[in-house]
Amino acid sequence: MRRPEDLLAWFDLHRRDLPWRRTRDPYRIWLSEVMLQQTRVETVLPFYNRFLERFPTVGDLASAGIDEILALWSGLGYYRRARQLHAAARRIAELGTFPSTLEGLLALPGIGAYTAAAVASIAFDVAVPVMDGNVERVLSRCLALDEDPKSGNARRQLLAAAAELLDPERPGDSNQALMELGATLCSPRRPKCLLCPLRPGCRAAREGDPERYPAARAKRQGERHRLVVAVVEKEGGVLLFRRPEDSALLAGTWELPWVTVEVDGVPAAEAPAAALTARYGGRWTLGPRAAGVRHGITYRDLEVDVHRAALAWGGEVREGWAAEWFDAAGRSELPLSSLVGKVLAALSPEAPATRSRSRRR
Repeated sequence: MRRPEDLLAWFDLHRRDLPWRRTRDPYRIWLSEVMLQQTRVETVLPFYNRFLERFPTVGDLASAGIDEILALWSGLGYYRRARQLHAAARRIAELGTFPSTLEGLLALPGIGAYTAAAVASIAFDVAVPVMDGNVERVLSRCLALDEDPKSGNARRQLLAAAAELLDPERPGDSNQALMELGATLCSPRRPKCLLCPLRPGCRAAREGDPERYPAARAKRQGERHRLVVAVVEKEGGVLLFRRPEDSALLAGTWELPWVTVEVDGVPAAEAPAAALTARYGGRWTLGPRAAGVRHGITYRDLEVDVHRAALAWGGEVREGWAAEWFDAAGRSELPLSSLVGKVLAALSPEAPATRSRSRRR
């Protein structure tokens, strides 16, 4: 038997002191939920504080330019979140008030079922359960649910279990307690079952194999990509290109020019210099390989060859792109691809030839 009072008693004693838990302001709660998507709390905290210093209200965010927003978001990743945040803020400004119902929140750009339920319950005491990865794991174990938690049947069972643990007097705390439990005790590996307030009613704990749940999903096979990055320098500045606004990935961010030269061992049809011309315009001359870095983006493992390069052009770039020279101070104000910092660091005199690989989550 799972009792909401046991879960809330545990949460009252063990909740982490996080800034978005000290407010009922729907804007600040919403901002935290958007930033926390696929991102660790420790990573989010400094971005959250800096963002609120610059945009303390949803109106401030709505009136800001997208370039400034993307620059502040730079380093947090998943830039589509920032664009949707801005679009939703502008819609809220048009409405004149922050929507307080589940339906009103779902009507905003970029807000899905989880974010709407989280904001509605925490900011407005709407008794609706949330379902994120942490909650899926906790409740899949409680139910010993041997199904993909994303499937329709499993999702209905999980939402029913979450609703059972929802205290109508404290719906926001109930939802946060479940998420906190998954983040701190009911971890994917080595869960701390002896400390869990839901242990008496947890079937996975009784079976003695909680790590069996939730059911493993088929993983997408990784891909190995080899890239060439061209670094063009002039008087302390580096030439960067801004992605078109309609790019499927990282729209509006600035990057060093690059092309893919090999995927899973299969070489590209074009030589790197010709591919750079096709992508950006101009005529490119690549020097010898100067450095290398490793990088990971979701299922793609990137091996990057860095070349200093020369570019002959009349200042014109392919339609939709923009290009400018930036020194270190200028780059610090831009929304940058995370690969830019790695590449430029690898070119510094004290850098080793190849940097260690890191993966953005």
